[in-house]
Amino acid sequence: QVHLVQSGGGSVQVGGSLRLSCAASGYTLGMAWFRHTPGKQREFVAFSSRTGGSVYYGYFVKGRFTISRDNTKNTLYLQMNSLGPEDTSVYYCAAEVSNNGASYNNALRYEYWGQGTQVTVSS
Repeated sequence: QVHLVQSGGGSVQVGGSLRLSCAASGYTLGMAWFRHTPGKQREFVAFSSRTGGSVYYGYFVKGRFTISRDNTKNTLYLQMNSLGPEDTSVYYCAAEVSNNGASYNNALRYEYWGQGTQVTVSS
């Protein structure tokens, strides 16, 4: 059992930056960020392999976000820059402890999820 505890997020103006953190209680393999806005489908945001050697981003990121992880702290990060109103959402971190073969952008790949954190971008 792995617990994921998120921190960061909050409110920021258009063009601002935020950093999300996700601390895992144990060993994880790939980790990812997803977001969910009411009325919309959950969106894949970013993925990092355990080593950080493989990272992938959702199509809408367009170089604005950076995923990283510090395995000495069992913590995943998402640095978000140039935020726009369309980025307003609840962001969730996710972790896998075994590879079930699902794609990195498929929520079914991940066994554990954080509690979610609200990001609000206003003009």
